[in-house]
Formats: sequence, structure tokens, C-alpha cells
Amino acid sequence: MTVSPEEQRSLYRHLLLTRLLEERMVSLYRQGKTNGGLYRCLGQEATAVGTAFALEEGDLLMPLIRDLGAVLVKGARPVDLLRQVMTKADAPAKGRDGFLHFSLPGKGLYCGIAMLGTSVSVVGGMVLADRFLGKKTVGMTYLGEGGTSTGAFHEGINLAAVQKLPVVVVLEYNRYSYSTPSEMQCTAATLADKAAGYGVASAIVDGNDVLAVVEAARRAVAHAREGRGPFLLECKTYRRKGHAEHDGQHYVDSEELAEWSRRDPIARFERELEASGVMDDAARAAVHAEVDAELDAAVAEAEASPAPVPD
Repeated sequence: MTVSPEEQRSLYRHLLLTRLLEERMVSLYRQGKTNGGLYRCLGQEATAVGTAFALEEGDLLMPLIRDLGAVLVKGARPVDLLRQVMTKADAPAKGRDGFLHFSLPGKGLYCGIAMLGTSVSVVGGMVLADRFLGKKTVGMTYLGEGGTSTGAFHEGINLAAVQKLPVVVVLEYNRYSYSTPSEMQCTAATLADKAAGYGVASAIVDGNDVLAVVEAARRAVAHAREGRGPFLLECKTYRRKGHAEHDGQHYVDSEELAEWSRRDPIARFERELEASGVMDDAARAAVHAEVDAELDAAVAEAEASPAPVPD
């Protein structure tokens, strides 16, 4: 399942768009122009972009707070995401909620569930309904370490296993559950080890290698679509910011953070694109300029959008 040069260029644009859009959101947050929490995905972009990239038209995706890149891959527009964090009247949630708490059913994109772990059951129910309609829909959702320790995760993955539901659960191992190190809330050697207890398939991939993520996710999606049951795909990555923008990360070792900064997934992919001849420095700079221009226009449009009417 090789990733073509054209697909690699698309992946790069999505990775860059995710990083730069998030930076615009942070700027607006610090200016007091957004409402609610802002949850960064810095350092995890390859996991969200690469997994969503493996889905086909008609498949379903339910993201969590670190999955801005997946939302963009599924077709959400930057201007609408900016309106969403600014709780504008013409945002997808019409100003009633913020950040990624919205759905775009026409694009197969559905709001993440607040209670961690419950998304597995919800996505499972959605693809079960599509099974009755004769469709071969695959549903994808995301969880971190903490989410796999909940009762809702157990119930959801057990149901999916018994019913052989076409669900891909992306386990984003990013080292922390809020401020709790992974080893303090789970003693399993890896999150993927949990799959064996339910009789489902699993794999582990370097979550900062976008090409490896795409290839692993495509295998997981194919497994699910073929009727072989759910798949747990563990992506080893790292959360380089606090739980949310207000969290100063005082509990994170500075050397650990520096080490993972050197493993930045976008810089890594840029080196690979250069070495393979798929995109040179000039081509990447052109994409950067294009994305910057798109975001300039999106920010201006979002700021000009009306506030919601209280009634």
C-alpha cells in the first residue's frame, strides 16, 4: 500500500494546514477572541492526518480534541473551524459550542463524545445501522491512554468484537492523560496489547511517520471493511503542549520535551520529501505561501462573522 507522490503532496499540505491553522487559533485565543478551551495537537499531526487519509468517501469519522488534522482531511473548512472557536453565529455549531464539537454529516464527520470511551459504542452503532442498509461503511474514532482505561471503552470494543463491526480505533499514545504519565494509569506494556483480551486485531506504528501511519491505517481499514471485525491501531506519538492552551506543562521533563521536538513529524516528512525528490524546498515554500494566504482570508472572514443572537 504505497503512498503515491501526489498523495504525499496532499499529505504535506494537510500537515502544514493543521499546524498553521492551530497557530492562528492560538493567536486568537491569546487576544481573547475565542471562547472555551483550545486543545493543541502540536507534535501529533501525522497521526490524525495519516489515519483519516486512509478512509474512503462514505466512511465515518469521530475525532477527539487532538484530531484537528483528521477533521481537515474529512473536508472541514478552515474558516468554519475558526468561526467555531470564536463561537460565531454561522459556525457549524451556530455558536452553541466550541472547538471540534460539531458535526458535518454530509462529510461523514461527527462530533466527538465528551465522556471518553463512549465514541467506540456510538461509532459502532452507526456502522451497525449501515450494515442493515447493505453498506460497507468503516467507522474511525480516536482515544488516548486514559480513554482506554474507561468502562465505556471496554463495553464498546467488546460489542464491536462480538458483532465484528467495521470500526478502527486509533489509540493515540502521547505519553500523558492530562498530567498523568501513561505508566501511572495503565500497566499494559502497550495499548495495543489490550486488543488480545477482546479477540481483535491490532498493530503499533510510529505516529510521527506520516507515511507509515497511512499505510498502517489503510491495512486497518481494509481489515474492518472485509468483515473481519474491529482494529486497534496504536500510534506512538507525543503531546508537545499541555492538555489545553491554559496548561503550562510544569509536570513535563524539559529534556523529554526537547527530544520529541527533534522528532517533529512535519520536519521529518519535509526531509523525506526532499530526499525522494517528491517536493523540493521551493515547492514546499509555495505550499506554505498558499496556506498562509488561505488562512489570512479565513481569519478575516471569521472575524467579520456575526455573533449569535442570545434568544
